[in-house]
Amino acid sequence: MNTLEAKRVLEAALLCAQQPLPLRELTALFDEQIDGHSIQLLLEELAQDWQGRGVELVSLATGWRFQSRADLRDVLERLHPEKPARYSRAAMETLAIIAYRQPVTRGDIEDIRGVTVSGPIIKQLEDRGWVEAIGTREAPGRPALYATTRQFLDDLGLSRLDELPALDGAMGAEPTADLLARLSDGQGALELDSVSDSAPGSGADFAVAAAPGTPDDVTPQAESTNPRP
Repeated sequence: MNTLEAKRVLEAALLCAQQPLPLRELTALFDEQIDGHSIQLLLEELAQDWQGRGVELVSLATGWRFQSRADLRDVLERLHPEKPARYSRAAMETLAIIAYRQPVTRGDIEDIRGVTVSGPIIKQLEDRGWVEAIGTREAPGRPALYATTRQFLDDLGLSRLDELPALDGAMGAEPTADLLARLSDGQGALELDSVSDSAPGSGADFAVAAAPGTPDDVTPQAESTNPRP
């Protein structure tokens, strides 16, 4: 099979797929006639072929997919004018803390935000597929440790956590402005509630570390898959 034909096969498979396709599945298309490295190069060439068009080929956390370009979102939304899901600012701040400080417990989040994190907020993020418990901390009560998922990265149009918007220390009254903007304007197209369900003053003097680390006192769950790339 020549290069042009192989690219046509990849293009057809990706355009028809409903979810991102990982490299191992794309390799299966060629019955081991083409190795993974060669397919990776073909995908990169295919992405270049689609430059400047209304649709782009991107590599995400769970695989490759075709998606509409971000600058066309407002136009395409006219076809489906339904409002996206609404999330409170407290929920988005919680998500931002998990994204930049993972793995973290509810206690860690409360220490950073300065207010109690309600159970429904965590559950809402889990139900959306953005957050999951990846283990427990070796501490009294063995609190659950939360981290973001590959679905979270996919919805942001990212392939790795280090592609998140950089944060520079304390962010003041709008601690998660960069991430909130990405969540609102990116592929996820989220909408924030105008009224926060957090306590007055929540979010002030907020500081996060840009590089998430893994502490030594983490006990993984038996069947958990760490979503961090």
